Amino acid sequence: MKTKLGLLYGGKSAEHEVSMQTALAVIKALDLAKFDIYPIYITKEGSWINGPKLTGPAENVEALTFSPEKSSSPLALQAHSTDENSESTGYDVIFPLLHGPNGEDGTVQGMLELLNLPYVGNGVLASSAGMDKVIMKNIFAQAGLPQVKYTWFIRSEWEKNTESAIKKVADELGYPCFVKPANLGSSVGISKCNDADELEKAVAEAFQFDRKIIIEEGVVARELEFGILGNDEPSCSVAGEIIPKKDFAFYDYSAKYVDGNSAMVIPAEITESEYATLSEMAITAFKSLDCSGLVRADFFLTNEGQIYINEVNTMPGFTPFSMFPLLWKHTGVDYPALIEKLVKLALERHQEKQQIKYTV
Repeated sequence: MKTKLGLLYGGKSAEHEVSMQTALAVIKALDLAKFDIYPIYITKEGSWINGPKLTGPAENVEALTFSPEKSSSPLALQAHSTDENSESTGYDVIFPLLHGPNGEDGTVQGMLELLNLPYVGNGVLASSAGMDKVIMKNIFAQAGLPQVKYTWFIRSEWEKNTESAIKKVADELGYPCFVKPANLGSSVGISKCNDADELEKAVAEAFQFDRKIIIEEGVVARELEFGILGNDEPSCSVAGEIIPKKDFAFYDYSAKYVDGNSAMVIPAEITESEYATLSEMAITAFKSLDCSGLVRADFFLTNEGQIYINEVNTMPGFTPFSMFPLLWKHTGVDYPALIEKLVKLALERHQEKQQIKYTV
């Protein structure tokens, strides 16, 4: 029997468009001889719309949007019956292709857990901790992973004590520094600051996207990334490197998705010793957050050889041209095989969870 796969995409998030592109790419790569594919579209307003079973690849993202008149409750999702004679409209496994809040942050994962549905990727804890950069960095610090200096503020704290907050940044981090929304990805809302005036503007920008921001020390370093794949025994891909153009301040949203003002080098030119250290740190990060399925781990490597972990992404960009799939392609796992591997990992994790006792 074919696997009944529900693809969950779109979402009430600033990364809605990124998710749509991911869904389009995954659908084009799936083998229809192995999967029955059911699109589940979430509008920007948060409405859930179950689309009809796909009979072929979608031509564009417009083909993956459906009328809000057909919206339904998320609770309409249900586990697919094991009875071959059942006419259940549920799913064998859900593949969340959601980026950012309301999808990558543990909210959808919690719902899927309550419904006892197998799903691809990280669970509630890893997703929520990986989404919140402050919590993530605190966990990494506990795990002994080296990081650049950082501080954080909630909106009310910043607004009530702006002058002292600016002084704290100057004293503890200095300039340049980077301001980021604590709970967002794809470089949305991130700014580089060289002085206090730029800091105030950057903070105002970041607070448009979250009630909490993180400010990090700026370092001159190479940006290296690794793909982690697995559950209890994860494996690490080759290294990749992001190289922005020289006139580019940093690897921002436009460089990633609009202007192409960056290049990916895979595999990155690093020594065997550097790879050994970086890959070990990547797996430590994966395990410290209790991750499963997939993670992309990002690092800084300075000219002096100092390594810092920057962050992990629990639902990295997933088009065939995104870093995570390309890392695994160069490691020997092509895009269709990577998708099938992730579905298998999801089913294995779900099966293990069924062994947990809930009665005494």
